[in-house]
Amino acid sequence: MSTFIIDVPMPSMGATVSELTIIKLVVAPGAKVAKGQKLAELESDKSAFDFESPAEGTILEVKGAQGEVKRSGDTLFRMETADQSLQHLAIATAKHDADVASHAAHAAPAAAAASGKALVWTPRALKMAQEAGLDPTKISDIEATGPGGRVSGDDVTKYLANRK
Repeated sequence: MSTFIIDVPMPSMGATVSELTIIKLVVAPGAKVAKGQKLAELESDKSAFDFESPAEGTILEVKGAQGEVKRSGDTLFRMETADQSLQHLAIATAKHDADVASHAAHAAPAAAAASGKALVWTPRALKMAQEAGLDPTKISDIEATGPGGRVSGDDVTKYLANRK
């Protein structure tokens, strides 16, 4: 059975939710996955949920990082599969061999990023920090007391109060 490469998009959560935060990446490039296997944990402004693989295949690339906010429809994973029901997600494969070689070379750094050493921010906390003129990627001394050890809006409020 022949394989092809697909871009797996961020899910759509309805008309009112256009952005999702990557809470945790569970797989790294090179991982063989089964249909329905958990690939990541995502969070909208309304809920957190597991994102599952749409097919059996191999993860070639992870197009996001823990804590990153991505729009619905943006590519989250690039994977190789033989599942013909996903042919509509296939991308041009002229660069297939180059892509596979490139992704294999980057597998180790991506695996380290997926291990989760950086702070994870809720969407509300990210917005609050940015509105206060802070760069969340440069803050390392904030206490993360939110669900799953994430930085919450309350954590940002406390952090800002302590800076005065």
